[in-house]
Amino acid sequence: MLWDTHMHTHFSGDSESSPESMIEQSIRLGLPGICITDHLDYDYPDDPELFLLDLDRYDETIHQLQQQNQNRLPIRFGIEIGLQPHLANRHQEVLAAHDFDFVIGSSHVVHGFDPYYPTYYEGKTEWEAYLEYFTSILENIQAFSDFDVYGHIDYVVRYGPNKNAQYSYAAYADIIDEILRLLIQKGRGIEINTGGFKYGLGHPNPTEEILSRYRELGGEIITIGADAHKPEHIAYDFAKVPDILKAAGFRYYTVFKNRKPEFISL
Repeated sequence: MLWDTHMHTHFSGDSESSPESMIEQSIRLGLPGICITDHLDYDYPDDPELFLLDLDRYDETIHQLQQQNQNRLPIRFGIEIGLQPHLANRHQEVLAAHDFDFVIGSSHVVHGFDPYYPTYYEGKTEWEAYLEYFTSILENIQAFSDFDVYGHIDYVVRYGPNKNAQYSYAAYADIIDEILRLLIQKGRGIEINTGGFKYGLGHPNPTEEILSRYRELGGEIITIGADAHKPEHIAYDFAKVPDILKAAGFRYYTVFKNRKPEFISL
């Protein structure tokens, strides 16, 4: 089994699962380790408090659970930050105040709208909506890059009007390549997020082609996460991951401790 380094608990506004339940399920599954990465999204549209993570309580709880389970399961302390360019200074202050093992930077809000909701797509073609999403990723990285990996780079296709029926790497190759090159230049990684399988896309986020392109361009840092918000979704479809990563040219995957990468053979 593989480490699952992207999961959420009731500290996130979109989960009701206790950290303890996620830990117990991970042990039942025989995972070698996990990282809990609850959401922090400042300035979230419509409901600004939905993803305001109680950082002090979260920090205290996860560190207590690390101690309590030190002989049962390695648990890393992570966070998934919802990036927006104007929030760069606030995010830097958060990272300076807490000793995270792992930081995922993600795009959940694009110019004031979350692509999870149909309102993001109003007045746009699907191509325009997806292109705007990818363009916002570049804006985010240019404004703030103190994260370890960029999360679910093509997250937008989970929720588009036709999901990924008309989506391909080739259709957005120029902007995706620019994102990947910038991440590599800054020494940042990406993740393979198996939530895409859970959402019925038939592919991870990002797709196999993007994973291969990242490796082809020289990217080496690749983490694995199911984006689970419930215990039953931990390590979702992880059996597919080694073959996908090997086909993309990877011979190892990455976990983080104290913000430093550790490479594990596939």
